[in-house]
Amino acid sequence: MKNLSLFGFALLLFVACKDKPKTETKEVAELKTYSIEQFMDNEKASANGFSSDKSKVLITSNRSGVYNMYNVSAEGGEFMPITQSDSASIYGISYFPDDDRILFRMDGNGDEIFKIFVKDSNGIKRLTPEKNVRALFQGWAKDGKSFYYNSNERSPQMMDVYEMDIATFKPKLILKNEDNMDFGGISADKNYLLLSKDINTNDNDMYLLNRKTNVKTKINESVCKNTPQDFSPDGKSFYYTTDDNSEFSYLMKYNIEDGSKEKVMEKNWDINAFYFTHNGKYQVLFSNEDAKTKMYVTEVATGKELNFPEIDGQAIDAASFSKDETMALLTVGSSQLPTNTYSYNIASGKYHKLTDVLNKEINPTDLVEATVVRFKSFDGLEIPAIYYQPKQANLENKAPALVWVHGGPGGQSRQGFSSLIQYLVNHGYAILAVNNRGSSGYGKSFYKMDDQNHGDKDLKDCIAGKDWLASQDIIDKDKIGILGGSYGGFMTMAALTSAPEEFKVGVNIFGVTNWMRTLKSIPPWWESFKDALYTEMGNPNTADSVRLKQISPLFHTENVTKPLMVLQGAQDPRVLKIESDEIVEGVKKNGVPVEYVVFEDEGHGFVKKENEIVAYGKILKFLDQYLKGEGQTTLDNNKMESKEVK
Repeated sequence: MKNLSLFGFALLLFVACKDKPKTETKEVAELKTYSIEQFMDNEKASANGFSSDKSKVLITSNRSGVYNMYNVSAEGGEFMPITQSDSASIYGISYFPDDDRILFRMDGNGDEIFKIFVKDSNGIKRLTPEKNVRALFQGWAKDGKSFYYNSNERSPQMMDVYEMDIATFKPKLILKNEDNMDFGGISADKNYLLLSKDINTNDNDMYLLNRKTNVKTKINESVCKNTPQDFSPDGKSFYYTTDDNSEFSYLMKYNIEDGSKEKVMEKNWDINAFYFTHNGKYQVLFSNEDAKTKMYVTEVATGKELNFPEIDGQAIDAASFSKDETMALLTVGSSQLPTNTYSYNIASGKYHKLTDVLNKEINPTDLVEATVVRFKSFDGLEIPAIYYQPKQANLENKAPALVWVHGGPGGQSRQGFSSLIQYLVNHGYAILAVNNRGSSGYGKSFYKMDDQNHGDKDLKDCIAGKDWLASQDIIDKDKIGILGGSYGGFMTMAALTSAPEEFKVGVNIFGVTNWMRTLKSIPPWWESFKDALYTEMGNPNTADSVRLKQISPLFHTENVTKPLMVLQGAQDPRVLKIESDEIVEGVKKNGVPVEYVVFEDEGHGFVKKENEIVAYGKILKFLDQYLKGEGQTTLDNNKMESKEVK
């Protein structure tokens, strides 16, 4: 249903699936540790598609310290800057289908109120309203003469659907979204819209809207999760995923003329995306298999799977095809190495590396490969987790450790290289990223297990993760902390307030601490999701407020006895800065070491390199002092320490 959870933490974890972690009996020779500046000099770069003649590729990169757009030859080479922002980040959307103009988006330093812009030979032009209006790109029309986007221009709560002609740049309202539906796609002939309406954070209703007759047909017959995917190339059917009568989402086809349905494919994992390439030559399917994305590309006419080359022994987890379907952009990475982009000629099999994001000063053999582990929680439920074991840890040199909690509610620690994870592990910390009950990817029963039970059984899963770490013979069982962002930050504070003796330290990165305020202050453009969130978390305007206050760490700060670090972006629209201000003030009264780091120019997730360097460097320094025990000084408990105002 939702690709991004409401309180999702941007750091994703990559998984290499193995049965159990290996225990090293001696310290690895020649292991080099690296500074936070070196790790943050790993580039974050992603491709936004080929130019119309396929000669170059649009790239969004943070190589300058702030995200900007670049182009690079489709055969590789130097990046040529397109924008040079030194403040707000710029994110590429794509080249125009038939010329070299470029669409991109920007927000206000993390406030998530995105605007859509065009860059052409005459400069930059904003296409959507300037003030207090959020606009999200939703795809190009099949003929390439217009594009679709959501906007709450008409009403702060209503994300209407517009079509913008690229000759005149005049928008046309095509869906007045009075029912607060989520847009799921439009047919090539523009006659049909796919829409969905949330019931809860897992389940939703899906509809097919006939724009000519204005008849809206409900597709699902029972309460389940339904996600529109793509219309068929001939326009006679559409595809969607559903978990109707199943633990996992599978692929279905709906025939528009007679309303008949047929199951196309199912796996023992969620199928979470499916689409056809521009002319329908290939179909592309993605599944979430034990916290790792698997991609399957099939030639429609023959049914043969398109086999991509193995590149540097790493997994290819995504492909984006050119309009004429002769070339693809491949994303290639591993748990040990950040993701790079390659251009690939399908006919010749030749490929070219377009990005090279790992800092040349870092030897990849000094980085750590992740493993999938499972452990039993307090009630016998099996909990999956991602484990990173530092190479210098052994029986004589036991490692301090951290339980890492993902964002959400309903997120998943999964595939994706993280410089922060590798930085901490490189400096000797073991990390166990727990996929506690309520996490996605392991079936809908597991996903729903924490509904209106947050801060209780999900926290006990994290404590069981701590116990698993303590049972490992290369872990110092007396030096285990907890760290998380957003919903994971809430779990960190829940641990320090509800189970104050379980963890030695806590690091809360923009975490929820007062659920009543957070649930009442969600941004207006998430109106369609609000009732669903209330179903899972509880409604703060009803008797649920009693339980929500009970689980809110802000009201139990007197219980905190362990050192705490809090990091926050002042522009965060999801978890307001006041959440962190108040939790810090409350914990300070206990005489407990507290460090507070605030960035005035960040939102829900830190994206500027200079801020990441400060934030993550301070996390390690804090852990070295209060968890590893290397520091000799203490924080002044009478003030908020290390408050960075940018």
